[in-house]
Amino acid sequence: MRFYISAILILSLLVPVSCKKDSTPDTNGTATINNTTQLGQTYYVYGFLFSQGKKVPTSGNPQPDITVDNDGTQLLLMANNLKYSFYKAGEYPDATSAKTAYSNLKSATVNETDWIGIANGIASNQIWIYRSGTNNYAKFRIISTVAEVR
Repeated sequence: MRFYISAILILSLLVPVSCKKDSTPDTNGTATINNTTQLGQTYYVYGFLFSQGKKVPTSGNPQPDITVDNDGTQLLLMANNLKYSFYKAGEYPDATSAKTAYSNLKSATVNETDWIGIANGIASNQIWIYRSGTNNYAKFRIISTVAEVR
């Protein structure tokens, strides 16, 4: 009886080791980020990290690529690098045309002088291109926004 239990235990320990996990992050989907301040050991907010395809706190490591903020009158996006990182690729009158334009955007040529450091005037149905500090690029679409005082 001990032989069978040992064999099953050994096999069960070997099975997880022999499996290969796909660690490629999901690059499709919807993420909601805001500028609600959280309290841990210090104050932080959540932003979005494109390389992992998820929300991460500004107090974490790695830190997010972009965070949401406001200047009292409008929403804006800020980048966590030393480059002008945002380019507005388009603004559309409705969700259907924005979604179509987003799907059709396969490549873009942006002049160096057209990049901006802070993406201001964030609104629904906009398409933005983000450039990281290491010259990796991501496109994203603003589906909806909420600006309120809490």
